[in-house]
Amino acid sequence: MKREVIITSDGSTTIHLPDWDEQYHSKHGAIQEAYHVFIRKGLDLFSDKVCILEIGFGTGLNAFISYLESTKRNLDINYTGIEAYPIALDEVNKLNYANELNAQEANKVFKKIHSVSWEEKHLVSENFCILKRQQFFKDIKDKNAFDLIYFDAFGARVQPELWTEEVFEIMYTALKEKGVLVTYAAKGSVRRAMQAVGFTVERLEGPPGKREMLRATKKVV
Repeated sequence: MKREVIITSDGSTTIHLPDWDEQYHSKHGAIQEAYHVFIRKGLDLFSDKVCILEIGFGTGLNAFISYLESTKRNLDINYTGIEAYPIALDEVNKLNYANELNAQEANKVFKKIHSVSWEEKHLVSENFCILKRQQFFKDIKDKNAFDLIYFDAFGARVQPELWTEEVFEIMYTALKEKGVLVTYAAKGSVRRAMQAVGFTVERLEGPPGKREMLRATKKVV
């Protein structure tokens, strides 16, 4: 499928899929969306150490900003990114996240996150360890392994099969007790699918361009 690197409203890049009229991040601002949904509504809940599962590794933006936050906060992050179709290194080179985040000195880390081998754990820094797994979401078998899930799959408009009870059951199983899932999505059908598998779901203020987003918490058994 054809992919194009485009500029979003906050000046940061994302990848556009013309055939689907879909983007890896919000056209209203890739960095703004990532910080609002995944950092402020997710990572900010943790202050010591956290195991993160990202559903849709994509451009690596969420991993990169999590790395930057681990450095700022002295927060230990064990990061697992799931992606069925990794982007190419020439696309990575067109992404401007380090510049837009005023983190030019960390651009080598952004490149490293993409260049390290898949299916192996890599220590990127003293506080940040990453494992990239190339697999479909339905094939995830983790149990009680993660504190936080960044659910950043393509939208239900183009891939409704990624927003079903079956997928959220996998997410629920992968989370530890009291674990949290955050996503930019806010559709009623998504919320109901989460609730059906046992999540407690909150509607929260959305990122720029969206009224709401969802945060789901695994219940104490």
